[in-house]
Amino acid sequence: MKAIAVIPARLASTRLPRKMLREIAGKPLIGVVYEAVRSSPLLADVIIATDSDVIMQVCRQRGWKAQMTSAAHRSGTERLHEVSGREPADVYINVQGDEPLTVPEHIATLLQVMQNPEAQVGTLMTPAAQVDIPNPNAVKVVTDLNGRALYFSRATIPFDRDGTRPRYFKHLGLYAYRKPALDRFVQLPESSLEKSERLEQLRFLENGIPIFVGETPHDSVGVDTEEDLQRVIEILRKR
Repeated sequence: MKAIAVIPARLASTRLPRKMLREIAGKPLIGVVYEAVRSSPLLADVIIATDSDVIMQVCRQRGWKAQMTSAAHRSGTERLHEVSGREPADVYINVQGDEPLTVPEHIATLLQVMQNPEAQVGTLMTPAAQVDIPNPNAVKVVTDLNGRALYFSRATIPFDRDGTRPRYFKHLGLYAYRKPALDRFVQLPESSLEKSERLEQLRFLENGIPIFVGETPHDSVGVDTEEDLQRVIEILRKR
């Protein structure tokens, strides 16, 4: 499979202003993510997709491959879809621009999921750390016995009513798509569950499009707040 990774990156962010340009070990966050994704030998290309002239200028200065995309996009998936119209591939991998702890094993597991010809959409989960189980910024996922997602939520799912201590899995912000799934996504209206949880992957589930989930032991931390940023800095320092 020819696989291309696209990293959507916009400058506007509410909880952590201009987070794509916040520095980690002397590099902007978006650059840390780009170089982490580039370390995978399984990718034909890695492209930053942005609507920001500032981010585009930083990418040119650093030699990071980037493309300008429409400012009208409402999600990273829509931004990736625009790039897919210009860059042919069998599989498109969407790595959120705020996932600096991405490792090559994440990419490898995603592509393994997409070896299944039934998989139009793939993503990852990892055993949830105790601190992430009640955290609404850490999205949880429940799957069926065949590895297909039943639901994603910011709530603690499954609910442990009788103290049976279920296994909790955290969803990681990496996705793999085939082109028809991307084309379908942008044609569908925003779904009710998507609006409620602010999780765009629920649009697929509400419209009957299965999401196949691969398990990885490699956790990640999405940078949404100042606390997340400091947590990532500390993890990378220890590495």
